[in-house]
Amino acid sequence: MHKAALQELTAISPLDGRYWARVAPLADFFSEYALHKYRVRVEVEYFISLLELGVLPAIEEDTEQAKAKLREIYTSFTEADAQKIKDIEKTTNHDVKAVEYFIKAKFTEFGWEKQKEWIHFALTSQDINNTAIPLSIKDGVEQVYLPALKDKVIAPLRKMAQEWMEVPLLARTHGQSATPTRVGRELMVFVERLENQLVHLENYSYFAKFSGATGGLNAHVAAFPKIDWLAFADKFVAGLGMKRLQAQIPLFYTTQIDHYDNLGHLFDTMRRINVILIDLSRDVWIYISMDYFKQRIIAGEVGSSTMPHKVNPIDFENAEGNFGVANALFDHFSNKLPVSRLQRDLTDSTVLRNVGVPVAHSLVSFLSLARGLGKLLLNKPKIEEDLTNNWMVVAEAIQTVLRREGVKEPYELLKKLTRTNEKVDQTRMEEFIDSLEGVSDDVKRELKAITPANYIGVVPKH
Repeated sequence: MHKAALQELTAISPLDGRYWARVAPLADFFSEYALHKYRVRVEVEYFISLLELGVLPAIEEDTEQAKAKLREIYTSFTEADAQKIKDIEKTTNHDVKAVEYFIKAKFTEFGWEKQKEWIHFALTSQDINNTAIPLSIKDGVEQVYLPALKDKVIAPLRKMAQEWMEVPLLARTHGQSATPTRVGRELMVFVERLENQLVHLENYSYFAKFSGATGGLNAHVAAFPKIDWLAFADKFVAGLGMKRLQAQIPLFYTTQIDHYDNLGHLFDTMRRINVILIDLSRDVWIYISMDYFKQRIIAGEVGSSTMPHKVNPIDFENAEGNFGVANALFDHFSNKLPVSRLQRDLTDSTVLRNVGVPVAHSLVSFLSLARGLGKLLLNKPKIEEDLTNNWMVVAEAIQTVLRREGVKEPYELLKKLTRTNEKVDQTRMEEFIDSLEGVSDDVKRELKAITPANYIGVVPKH
């Protein structure tokens, strides 16, 4: 095939093709355009910090106007600007140096020739990358990932759980009939698990490495030995909304690069969220196969190329598949990024260029889950039928009450009744209760009042 421009049918990655409409909002944070924009932002803010420190030649115009002009370089950053950096990189073969030259060209336009060499002053490229990348991740997670997770998945899941909290459901432990539960409670299991992980995600602190070529701010100290550059670095990073210290967890001692342990914690949290949602996807898939859930029919959709009746749980399958792809990458990031030869090798750089990929696959899955959850219809008649056909599940309740009453070996009595591979219905259960010796009529009535539909325990009130 001839070389074609990137489009849905020619993109190698489905993220850039089939799924592009779903993941497009992430391009503002994880594309190469975004990476250059965040690099420019860090370089500009660093220059402004040096300007405020008073170490560079004064700019011959109002300071606040100068700052506004500087910030406009990244607030008005365009794809054409990113392309200029790419064009410069063809010569430099170094992308961060290309960013530096791009900004220097802007300074020439401003007439700030005396200030040009203060761009990227005393820095290594990783001071820029290890600040720009976590900043872009922070913005992408907070502005796209978290709203999608909370609004598209957790909120509707909680709403369904509340709506169906009083609906009895035959539980399955080891795939076998077990003590009844509630439809809503089973959904709340996932809501609670997800919200427990949200605590980690929403309280996560984004760290930046900003400490020079080998971690000691050597060049800064050589140029201005009397300045407290450690305090400067702390203040600069904090000004970007990140940290070099949270509680007693510092990022003070580094090599040329971030050691990435903190990012590994973030990726592991996102991976755990995906694992929980894989579990949800599979459970709902099974409930659909058991006919406990039906799915809304979408006009025009086809479930099989040969079987006209099929209504497949494709949204949950799509979600599970994309979560798996995402987690393979999250796992690789957490295992690979903290490992680097001595003070620096380049393997982290190529890996970090893919950081948006698992986030995007996760987003695809969130939206697939949202679509699938929105199509679920509760099939109460089927749920009630299975409860009615499994009276043996109240054996736990009956033997427990009999223990309370001091009956000898009640577990063994119920085992003899129910563990026979023969059907136990309501009539047979009541006959068994009537046959109990030494049990009062009041207790027998109490036992007969227990049914698979009402033996569903309690749920928390909060």
